[in-house]
Parts: sequence; structure tokens; C-alpha cells
Amino acid sequence: MSFNCRFAPSPTGPLHIGGVRTALFNWLLAKKNKGKYFLRIEDTDKERSKNEFKTQIISSLAWLGIAHDGNEYIQSKNISKHVEVAEKLIKKGFAYECYCSEEEINEQKEKCKKQSMPYVYNRKWRDAKDLQIPKDVKPVIRFKSKILGNTIIKDLVQGERNISNSTIEDFVILRKDKSPTYQLSATVDDHEMKITHVIRGDDHMINSFKQKQIYEAMAWEVPNFAHIPLIHSDKGKKLSKRDNASTIDDYVKIGIMADALRNYLLRLGWSYKDKEIFTKQESIDLFDLSGVGKSPSKLDMARILSMNETYIKKMDEKDLFEELKEYVAKYKKPFDGSKDTALIKSMVFLKNKAKTLEDIVNNAQYIINEDIKIGDEDKKLLDDQSKLIVKDFVLEFEKLSSVNRENLEPIIKTLIEKHKTNFKGVGQPLRIGLVGSRFGPGLYDVIMSLDKAEVVKRLTKI
Repeated sequence: MSFNCRFAPSPTGPLHIGGVRTALFNWLLAKKNKGKYFLRIEDTDKERSKNEFKTQIISSLAWLGIAHDGNEYIQSKNISKHVEVAEKLIKKGFAYECYCSEEEINEQKEKCKKQSMPYVYNRKWRDAKDLQIPKDVKPVIRFKSKILGNTIIKDLVQGERNISNSTIEDFVILRKDKSPTYQLSATVDDHEMKITHVIRGDDHMINSFKQKQIYEAMAWEVPNFAHIPLIHSDKGKKLSKRDNASTIDDYVKIGIMADALRNYLLRLGWSYKDKEIFTKQESIDLFDLSGVGKSPSKLDMARILSMNETYIKKMDEKDLFEELKEYVAKYKKPFDGSKDTALIKSMVFLKNKAKTLEDIVNNAQYIINEDIKIGDEDKKLLDDQSKLIVKDFVLEFEKLSSVNRENLEPIIKTLIEKHKTNFKGVGQPLRIGLVGSRFGPGLYDVIMSLDKAEVVKRLTKI
């Protein structure tokens, strides 16, 4: 069979990390089965939908390498089709006009609340033979849900789900202004797009039961449903846009790389044996819905950083530098091109001290900026002995015809013996003078990453 999957976000806010994983799973299932993956922008909420969010959603997915087939499907352009289907449902006897006022609905809700019962519309206008249609009142259109029996969904993740039809109310499909609701629009669009597999969060389970009834009423083929568990925050609650680091932009800004984040999201609720790291092609080849768990996953920032660190360490230095340049151009002060050679040469050790691209930028500041500023706490460590050690180092360092670890080690060893100290006693003041802090990359790496004249210049300022 052919596989058609879709991701259908609303452009009412930045792309949420849970949505990204849903998009990823849809994309992987489609590509695994040589099918199509579509992006549908559900922009029918005109008040809250914004073009900036639509742009952000599209660019974020592209950044992650989740490319959709064809053009974006814009839901608002298909409203006339949604209304047409609603009218067909009325003619077929599967929908009806409801003239209940908001006051009536609120009274029903309040009554249910007092009885500690879930609200279900009382179906007052379902059989309106003895009711008089009020004047100057625009009706909503409600779907005539089944009352008897049960509805079954054979979910590809959750297994068989069975609910009593009496628990599904006669839900609204057209509002008073004739605008379609989500239940109608999503169903019509999925049918029009020939979607075969609907993968979405398990908070949509009740929607699938409602939408299945619309499919059956229209005599359309019902798609396969797969409801994946939600992502929870580190506190164990459903992740929302108010949580820290819940949107893609939050990760991009701190220097999480696309491949690492995609790998992390793949493993968030899905597994294949004990494998942790997946290339893009391996993700496609090995993905299967049978590997998706049924329990909620917890967002773990430490794990994201660890995954990113793994990708940084494995990356070719020149490729990493190009990714770093792109990141810096977008979020930091751009590099001076004259530093490129030194930075590329230094990537081999700068990347070993970094979990993010931002860490690399911070660790490389001593290369990027020649004007080193020593903090007050570090200045306190530069006592008379430290200054004498630095002076002695400069005298010996200037004699070197070439700078490498083999030439540097004897100088450091001699200074340790001469000043009756240890490696820290020699290395700390040198690092402070060269980097501006007692913390930073290894001493030999720092010295070899700078021009010989620059090393002397910085150390003679102490």
C-alpha cells in the first residue's frame, strides 16, 4: 500500500518540541515506506494565526532536515470544501442545525459540574419536530454522533481502543458564522490529501473517534491512526510553550546542532535494540511504529547536551567550523576572517571542551579577541612568584625556533623545578595571561593556537 503522512501545525506560536517529534515520526514512516510526507498549515484560527509563526515552523523543520513533499497545504484555502461536506452531512441525515443559545449551553455545563459529571450536549435539537425555530438566531451545525454501540480504533501504537458511542457528544462542525471546526476541517483535509496514516499525540485520541464517525458517514476510507505519548517536562507535567526550552529556537540559539536534536527526538519514546546514535539514513531504514513506547517521555536537557557533545566530538573540524560560522553569523558577533585559520586549527581541542556551539565560541574568545581582560578573581592569583614564572617562561619561549609540545614541555618542567612548584603553579598564571582566566583549554593547546609574537605580547603585559 502507498503511505501518505502529514504534519499539521497551527501557526499560533513557535514550533513546539513535541510537534517537531510528531513531524519527525510522520516523515520517517513515509520515507521508510517510499511514501509522501506533507506539511499542512492549519490556519483557520484567523485571530491567533500569524505569518511569522508559519515561516518559523517551515524554516525550523527545514533546519532539522525534515523536508515535506510539494508545497505547503494551507487549510484556510479549503474552507469552502469543508462547508460543502457539512452540507452533505445534513442532507444525508448525519448532521443538524442546533439553535441552543450560549446561555442554555452554559446552564447545561454548570448542571453537569454540580453533579460531578462530564459535560455532554443534551442533543435537544437532534430531533426538532416539536421545537419552534427562534427568530434572528443563527444555528451551529452539529454532527449526529452514534448513540448506541461502541467504536473501535486499532491504533498502531496504543493497540485496540474501544469506547461507548454514548460518551461522544453531538459535536459542532460548523459555527454560527459558518466557519468549520477542527474536527471537520482536519477530516476533510486528510481525505482530500489521501492521508493513509495519521500520527499525532495521544491527547488527540478522542478526536480520532469523532473523526472516524465523519469518515464513515461520508463513506470514505478511514486512515490508520497512531497516537504517540506526549512529552513531559522535567517536572513530569505535560510540556507546554511556557516551559523553558520548549521550542526549536530555544535549542538553536544555544548551539544545539540539527543532527543531534533530531537524533535525540528520535530516541525520545522510540527505540531500536540498544542503539543510541543514528545517521539520518539509519533513522529512515530502522524506524517502525512498533518501536514507539506507550508511556510519556520526559524532556531531559542533560541528555540533549550529551547527544550534542557526541556529535561535536565526532564531527570533522572543517565541517564543524563551517557550522560554527553559520551559528555565529546568526546569533553572535561575526568572526574576523583573519582568525579563520587559527580557529580551524584549534577546533581539534576546542570541540573536546564543548557541549554546544556556544561553548566553542566562549572557549575560543581568546583567539577571536586579542584584547584579553583578566577578571578580578584571577588577578588575585597573579602574585609575585606567578609574575616571575611568567617572565622566566617568556625568556625561554622567545629562544624557540618552532613552537610545539616537544619544545614546550622541557621549559615547563624546568620552571616547575626552579620555582619549587607543580604544573598548576606554572600553568595557571600562563593561562590567565593568555586566556584571561584560570579556566580554559589545555595550556599547550592555548600556546600553540596563538602566534608566537601574540603569546609574548600577552604575557609581557602581566
